[in-house]
Amino acid sequence: MRLPDLLRLSLGALTYHPGRSLLSALGIAVGVAAVILLTALGEGLHQFVLAEFTQFGTNLIAVTPGKTKTHGGTIGMFGSVRPLSLDDAQALRQVPQVESVCPVVQGNAEVMALGHGRRVTVYGVGPDFAKTFRMAVAAGNFLPTDDLRSPRAFAVLGAKVRHELFGDNNPLGVLIRVGGQRYRVIGVMAAKGQVLGFDLDDTVYLPTARVLELFNREGVMEIDVGHDPEANPDQVQAGIQRLLKARHGSEDYTVTPQKQQLAVLDSVLSVLTFAVAALGSISLVVGGVGILTLMTITVSERTGEIGLLNALGARHGQIMALFLAEAAGLAALGGAAGLGLGVGVAQLLSFAVPALPVRLAWDYILAAEAVAVAIGLAAGVAPARRAARFDPVEALRAE
Repeated sequence: MRLPDLLRLSLGALTYHPGRSLLSALGIAVGVAAVILLTALGEGLHQFVLAEFTQFGTNLIAVTPGKTKTHGGTIGMFGSVRPLSLDDAQALRQVPQVESVCPVVQGNAEVMALGHGRRVTVYGVGPDFAKTFRMAVAAGNFLPTDDLRSPRAFAVLGAKVRHELFGDNNPLGVLIRVGGQRYRVIGVMAAKGQVLGFDLDDTVYLPTARVLELFNREGVMEIDVGHDPEANPDQVQAGIQRLLKARHGSEDYTVTPQKQQLAVLDSVLSVLTFAVAALGSISLVVGGVGILTLMTITVSERTGEIGLLNALGARHGQIMALFLAEAAGLAALGGAAGLGLGVGVAQLLSFAVPALPVRLAWDYILAAEAVAVAIGLAAGVAPARRAARFDPVEALRAE
């Protein structure tokens, strides 16, 4: 049997019962479309989260109090032998290749201005905060370079706080109260929006030392270090560790480069994308069962044709190839339909809901197509072997 004859017979068998063939291919189409949509959402989420983290730059190193133990997690500020202090932050400026240092402490407090009150997130930060995290100032200036231990009572407002408390009025130079203490507004930050659920516009930025006093805290929550983008992060990290160990006498702190955080986050999100692809693949298995059912029925209905092919000298391998080609054709048809459906719906979602992160993962799409054809072949093996083993005389007699 020549290849053109095999393809013609297979195509004829598929088109003889078009409704039945389309219904069987539909299972594969739904499976492929499910894989495409789920992985598009997973990959979109993957890229969205990484973009959220990297918008502040990729040359950051975080220093937190407490030594990370082998069982995971950090002891934190309360388990630290010595809290991280403003003096530690000042000393980190001596590390080679370090461009900015920002001690950070956070809390919630009531902000009062012009008779209006609002409870917001209060960040105690150093003057390098805007530079370290690539934050823009929309009006006025950010916190000046004062002595970290005795800074002036200045405040910088987030865009949302400025709007809620002052409306169309100019807030610059106005005195506000934060937690009962008076501060003069010297700047307003440009709108930043939400980052992973944190509204960076509904905030007030104050000098770190004053927030430590406001919330009666002994040490800062974190010191963020920005280094030269051209520098070797490992060398900068080693310099930070040497300096802090000399100051503290032991490693009662944790130094985490941003590249390490991104690597862990990337691996977690990759596993998530793989998991949703595996869930979508369940539909492919269901589609394979449909093809198996159809091919089993087809073999039973075409007993006479199989007997005739045997009588004309067709080899067992050729008969198997005929039915495997039909099964693979069904799977390929379903895969192509699923590809068009999945990509189309993904593009429609991206257009209709711009805020929804949708990104086609072509490696998973190609894998889904390959798996669809493989499932079709696997589903056709048993019926094809049964057809190839028919005795020609018995097959013709059954007809």
